[in-house]
Amino acid sequence: MFIATLIAPDTLSEDNVSHVEEVLRTAGASIVTRNWIEEGVACDIEYEAASSLKSWVDGTYSGFDVVIQPKQGRRKQMLVADMDSTMITIECIDELADYAGIKPQIADITERAMRGELDFEGALDARVALLKGLDVGVIDRCHAERVVIMAGARELVRTMRANGADCYLVSGGFTVFADRVAEEIGFTSALSNTLEFDDGKLSGTVARPIIGAAAKRETLLAEAQAHGLSPAQCLAVGDGANDIPMIEVAGLGVAYRAKPKTAAAAGARIDHGDLTALLYAQGYARKDWVV
Repeated sequence: MFIATLIAPDTLSEDNVSHVEEVLRTAGASIVTRNWIEEGVACDIEYEAASSLKSWVDGTYSGFDVVIQPKQGRRKQMLVADMDSTMITIECIDELADYAGIKPQIADITERAMRGELDFEGALDARVALLKGLDVGVIDRCHAERVVIMAGARELVRTMRANGADCYLVSGGFTVFADRVAEEIGFTSALSNTLEFDDGKLSGTVARPIIGAAAKRETLLAEAQAHGLSPAQCLAVGDGANDIPMIEVAGLGVAYRAKPKTAAAAGARIDHGDLTALLYAQGYARKDWVV
């Protein structure tokens, strides 16, 4: 049994639901039931089929998201999430570069790295090197002035934790931001990279080991094992190429407003809604959210 969850940022119509049902029937599915999680916003279509039929549904709709997954185990017991452009609205290193007057130069490298066009570790070293000499006080200023929590992030993490799931923020960004973001949102803990300083200024280096794609995947696997869970019981979400390994290994791997390579690798995509879409995907109605 599979569930296709339709989620709209504004209004989901009966016609939208009927359209997806018809696509599924054409592909050979037997529709079992339709259930509105939130009237006019999120709806489950339960169906029986030999496979998920996701490829049939993808690209046949616009203006709303569809998450397809097995019915069994849809409510996940662990979350592993990226930070920059996922749990917060910015790329922190790009904003630090703005204070240094070199944002365009660094932002271009960031974009290429997130698209998978550059090696993540090499790109990180190159960008941090350009920030050498930046006053440490800029970090607090950047956090206060630029860091904005992504819509739905608090609800997602706090609701999952209230229902027994541990939530981990695993970022290729920096502890000086990630630790504060994790505390503000309500994560269990955070893992990220450590900027090095010299006499109150950035030294232009990052401490080893680098937290990149492999570390994100290994964190999900290790924490799942430590909690007696399988990867199938985990949810992973991110937007960049360095998130692909953890997204691919998770039971529900989500590309959130992601770069094309990441979107192509993910089992689910959220292109329209905010992070509360991942609560609807797990069957949580708004009345069940913790805010």
